[in-house]
Amino acid sequence: MRHVISILMENESGALSRVAGLFSARGYNIESLSVAPTDDVSMSRLTLVTRGNEEIIEQIIKQLNKLIDVIKLFDLTDSPHLEREMLLLKVSVKEGHREHIKHISDIFRARILDVSPESYVVELTGPNDKLAAFIDAMAPAKILEVVRSGPLGITKGNNMLKV
Repeated sequence: MRHVISILMENESGALSRVAGLFSARGYNIESLSVAPTDDVSMSRLTLVTRGNEEIIEQIIKQLNKLIDVIKLFDLTDSPHLEREMLLLKVSVKEGHREHIKHISDIFRARILDVSPESYVVELTGPNDKLAAFIDAMAPAKILEVVRSGPLGITKGNNMLKV
């Protein structure tokens, strides 16, 4: 089963490598990983997506909690939460697909960030299934490059991952 784990950790050099090392040492896979400072510059929020049965996820959480850099950890999968991912898509416009690209971008509320004679770069933010549907809808045009951030997540309501 897919799990989104949000980790509040110290913003120190080597902290990310210790998290990644924990996964690689045990043969677990990280599907996506995103990390950035929080409003407190001494802490970062790391969001990772992994898969495993309940036993494996429980083991991962226990091991992550043992890391000295980890302040607090929350499995977002266990509670109501919001997930968003960002997509940057570079698409060829040489084949006369400019109107199609503009139309599909408008439908999905995507933004065209760069226009050149040969290509457009389009930005879209949303849940994973929306991004996948957007890529499928762009199929008539030649997709040159796809960059995705991986999901970011936050709990809904009063549930918080604060110290």
